[in-house]
Amino acid sequence: MNFSVNVSTIFTEFPFLERFKKAKEAGFQYVECQFPYDFEVEEIQEAIANEQLTLTLINLPPGNWAKGDRGLAVDYMRVEEFRQSVEKGITYATALGVKKIHCMAGVPIERDVARGAYVKNIQYAGEKLAEHGITLLIEPINPFDMPGYYLSNLHDSVQILKEIALPNVKLQYDFYHIQRMHGNLIANFEQYFDYIGHIQIADTPGRHEPGTGEIHFENIFSMIELSGYEGFVGLEYTPKGRSEDSFKWISHT
Repeated sequence: MNFSVNVSTIFTEFPFLERFKKAKEAGFQYVECQFPYDFEVEEIQEAIANEQLTLTLINLPPGNWAKGDRGLAVDYMRVEEFRQSVEKGITYATALGVKKIHCMAGVPIERDVARGAYVKNIQYAGEKLAEHGITLLIEPINPFDMPGYYLSNLHDSVQILKEIALPNVKLQYDFYHIQRMHGNLIANFEQYFDYIGHIQIADTPGRHEPGTGEIHFENIFSMIELSGYEGFVGLEYTPKGRSEDSFKWISHT
């Protein structure tokens, strides 16, 4: 499997731009991150090029995180701001060679009108990203970690994908979130395999590296290999100790 280390959650002992070097030193060729927008595109380009890395995934700008925004897609009053975030995401992705972008849904103020706004915005973003050969990802996130988050059910997420019906709009299947929301990790993965565009992993309940919690990752990895999945497996966990020490489990996969 091609593991992609998330430098927004791992190597946080170091400044962001130094984390790419740390990833390479730890043996990784592929990296992903959440929000690269505090840095100029050229700075990230240089950091990636220096280590000959491939950046596999970024998120769209989520709005004002410090003020509670967790995405803009559900807010019918901020459509123009959402569209600007799509353009910014495309600018970064095309410059950095990124082929997948995750769009956070957000925490709706008016839940009864959130679905209509969300579907329209995801449809818009998917069509825009398709012009650049980029896949748009949506991800159900568990309500324990992110209370009020709109997309907090795997089955609802897939129903929305069916409704939008764009080939470049896919599911980001994070085993950590699915375990906290639903369990049945393997059955759900197999049921919705055709909709999955990216995988992420972390153990539960602490969201640390595999082997620190309740998920039986040996079975998970065997199932992923047998499935024929050809994408990346993102390591979006918080190391329990030093980042460099959190990869020992990989030698057992």
